[in-house]
Amino acid sequence: MVSADKGDFQVDMKELHISYPYGPEKSRYEQLTAPIKRVDPKDFQVFKDDGYLEPFKEHFYYRYQRYCEFLDKIEKNEGSLYDFSQGYRIYGFQTRSNGIYFREWAPGAKEIYLCGDFNGWNQKEYPLKKDSFGNWSIFLPTKSDGTHVIPHNSKVKLFMLTAKDEWEYRIPAWITYAIQDEKTKAFDGVYLSQEPKYRYEWKYTTLKRPASVRIYETHVGMSSSEPKVSTYKEFKDNVLPRIKKAGYNVIQIMAIMEHAYYGSFGYHVTNFFAASSRYGTPNDLKELVDAAHSMGIMVLIDLVHRYKKLFLFKLMHLRLFVVMPLQIASME
Repeated sequence: MVSADKGDFQVDMKELHISYPYGPEKSRYEQLTAPIKRVDPKDFQVFKDDGYLEPFKEHFYYRYQRYCEFLDKIEKNEGSLYDFSQGYRIYGFQTRSNGIYFREWAPGAKEIYLCGDFNGWNQKEYPLKKDSFGNWSIFLPTKSDGTHVIPHNSKVKLFMLTAKDEWEYRIPAWITYAIQDEKTKAFDGVYLSQEPKYRYEWKYTTLKRPASVRIYETHVGMSSSEPKVSTYKEFKDNVLPRIKKAGYNVIQIMAIMEHAYYGSFGYHVTNFFAASSRYGTPNDLKELVDAAHSMGIMVLIDLVHRYKKLFLFKLMHLRLFVVMPLQIASME
């Protein structure tokens, strides 16, 4: 069992952010991280366009002031709003040549261990260390033969002692792939290495923005004429050409983020950073997107943060995962 001490790991976090394999080019990064311009809310165009807002100007001013206060804090502590939004570069599993970094946020947990196929599901072999912000981390150096401790495409989970002193398995929040057991219907997280040999190689990296858009909303799993759950590859081969022929230049794909209940139409999201394994692998999805770009079709992916019927479920999930007490007075 190996883990870096907290100070060293924090230094590595900055390096991880910079060395993330899918980051933007330097010039583009400079544009994205440029300071956001503040304006005088009294000059908002919306007040000139809609006179009915006159009685509510003070509330607009207050909301904008609060926005600027939060933005100031983010830029002071994180560098930029863009850097703040790139948590996936430092959380979850991060594969580098020197080893595997793993980081999770669970401030209420008392103990967390990493286990899986790679160590025969030995629950307490790899303990994570906690910092003052509730981040838990571990570093697994490459082995003497140059291979990684966790093999590509192997099942992993966290073994956690909650605030209620209950031991539970949890799928890492930043997992990028989760598969469902056909018998038990339970999900397992899957470690996907970011080594070059496992990455998808994009063929069409640029796409001209159309003057106007014609959007075709679609659901990969329901796109087959057969009574089955269709796949990314089948959609690419059978449906994309028909969409192109019909004259659409944008597709909006629903239900991509992993969801435990297929009948939820994708709204019961359980893994925000994982492309649903019901339709194939993340690389299969990338191949679909690449094929769409080759046809001049832009791709939008539905992002579901919260759904009304799902709200209570998500609160309960956070209560179990973050293991901090939540009290709900009433809920529709």
